[in-house]
Amino acid sequence: MAQPYLRVEKLVKRFGPFTALSGVDLDVWPGEVHALLGDNGAGKSTLIKTLSGVHQPTEGQIYIEGKPVTFRTPRDAAAAGIGTVYQDLALNPLMSVTRNFFMGRELKGMFGMLKMDEMDKVAHDEMLKIGIDISDPGQAVGTMSGGQRQTLAIARAIHFGAKVLILDEPTSALGQKQQMEVLRTIKTVRERGDIAIIFITHNEIHSKLIADRFTFLSLGEVIGAGTKEELAGDDIRRLMAGGAEIEDLAQMLA
Repeated sequence: MAQPYLRVEKLVKRFGPFTALSGVDLDVWPGEVHALLGDNGAGKSTLIKTLSGVHQPTEGQIYIEGKPVTFRTPRDAAAAGIGTVYQDLALNPLMSVTRNFFMGRELKGMFGMLKMDEMDKVAHDEMLKIGIDISDPGQAVGTMSGGQRQTLAIARAIHFGAKVLILDEPTSALGQKQQMEVLRTIKTVRERGDIAIIFITHNEIHSKLIADRFTFLSLGEVIGAGTKEELAGDDIRRLMAGGAEIEDLAQMLA
């Protein structure tokens, strides 16, 4: 594409007297993983909720394929191709893989009967495309590993039209093996070339392994950005910790 799929310009979000985001700029291109990094309270959650239609910006503009958009609800954002996978995944562990995949969007035939065979095939095939072979899509989600659940949530978002996939701390609550499963899934999605991925994480190693570009937030402001090649040495670690603020602290303690 000649332009980013998603562009954010001078985004501001205030809650009463508190400014959660202050002039945030962000570009996200298809076929890349864009890591969004920062300490607790940096503004990451507010930004992704604004991009997802949960919050409306106080100032600034969001563009999709170069066209200004306004999201009043999460449904508006989803219709524009924004798919957000939150930490809780919004999955029901007692229901099957297929029922979770199609939750609220079930395929129905005559007299409202569910087309279970068709839905089973779609759920299986969509997960297989991004690296997980679930032999029995009728199994309860509660029997799946944490990595497989992440893959299910990602496959669901892509199948229902996500062009920007926002992943909120997808590896944070997983063991090492499951973390690698998720990172491989993200790599597979990136290699499709048609989906832009925003990867929110506190894990420096994971960001270096998978991200192509980085944006760092601190107290609601962008304090640094660049490609993996542009960020040398300890830049990522320093900016994740707050940039100049951590340097000032180090001088105070010296």
